[in-house]
Amino acid sequence: MYTQGLLSSLTRFKKAKSLRASSWDVSGRNGDAWGIKPGETKVLADIKGPGCINHIWMTQGRGYRNVVIKMFWDDEENPSVLCPLGDFFGLGHEIVNSYDSILFSASTRANNKFNSGCALNSYVQMPFNKSARIELTNEGEEPHGQYFYIDYELYDEPLDDALYFHTQFRRENPFNGWGHEIIVNTPESNIVNTEKLAWTNNYLILEAEGKGHYIGCNLSVTNFQGTWWGEGDDMIWVDGYKWPPDLHGTGSEDYLNQAWGMQDNAFRHNGSSIHEANTGGYQTSYVHHLENPVRFQKEIKVTIEHGHGNHLRNEMASVAYWYQTEPHKPFGIVPVEQRKPVMKDEDGKWVMDESAKTPPAALEVNDEMKKMKERWKIKQEEEKKK
Repeated sequence: MYTQGLLSSLTRFKKAKSLRASSWDVSGRNGDAWGIKPGETKVLADIKGPGCINHIWMTQGRGYRNVVIKMFWDDEENPSVLCPLGDFFGLGHEIVNSYDSILFSASTRANNKFNSGCALNSYVQMPFNKSARIELTNEGEEPHGQYFYIDYELYDEPLDDALYFHTQFRRENPFNGWGHEIIVNTPESNIVNTEKLAWTNNYLILEAEGKGHYIGCNLSVTNFQGTWWGEGDDMIWVDGYKWPPDLHGTGSEDYLNQAWGMQDNAFRHNGSSIHEANTGGYQTSYVHHLENPVRFQKEIKVTIEHGHGNHLRNEMASVAYWYQTEPHKPFGIVPVEQRKPVMKDEDGKWVMDESAKTPPAALEVNDEMKKMKERWKIKQEEEKKK
């Protein structure tokens, strides 16, 4: 177990130097927060290795989607970590909440509120051989204040066979589903979704090349339809396309290690850091499969259906976590305007800001989908006549 390995390491001497980079006020006064102007990037840590980052603590009052955290290993040009601040620590939608897992935790007095003060912790081990650089970029329109600790250790000898930590943020607002009007778990939603149709249409969580292992993700959903947003199978392809995929699941909550929907809890490996019952439709779920990572030699593609057969059109965002060798295939992040949460008006109705929409992902619509949409339309018309 992860915790057993951690505790056993404390009983053996390890030759290492423990150090910290933090935002402490070097004047000796109490102005311990760093200010980051709109459009500005600040380097929080620039460390020469070999070594390993073992803990990151941050606190701030806002900036959970406007501020981007970047991490570079061994003088690489492209960041291995590129993620909005809140989503990196497992909180989506610019909402804060208290929760605890092995890899991440958060603590706040303003549970389930937008853009409030919150303590964020990462306990992910992040090894490096030559260097580690952590940056924050403020892509918002207001100044950002950031407190932080970055705890790390340095070694005398290089790390053999080191794999480097990576994250990838993705968002689809809305997801390009083929039949959002169709209620989940009705006969009309139960189409055949196999082979290249699934490969193309499923929501994409991770696409990476190299050698390494995938250790989990968080998944944020804004539930426009208001029914069950899941019922989508996870499908993970290792080292290229094949059918069936190397790992094929049975439902969204099943992949997230729960059942019969997502419960309002947060456990060591899985749970809900934000639950829709407390927020009026915003959900962030996570799963960290530390004892069963998905190992790949060449490439990996991690996907999940959004509603069975991808018929729903809710807002979807995710962060994938994985380790791999460098160099990695470069990846980007959607612009700050396309990261804004979807809000409600005074009447409780969702308001779709056109500037926050993302370009629609590829969608293959086949004859069965068209048939089921027509069947659903006829069924609804018949219900109105009763």
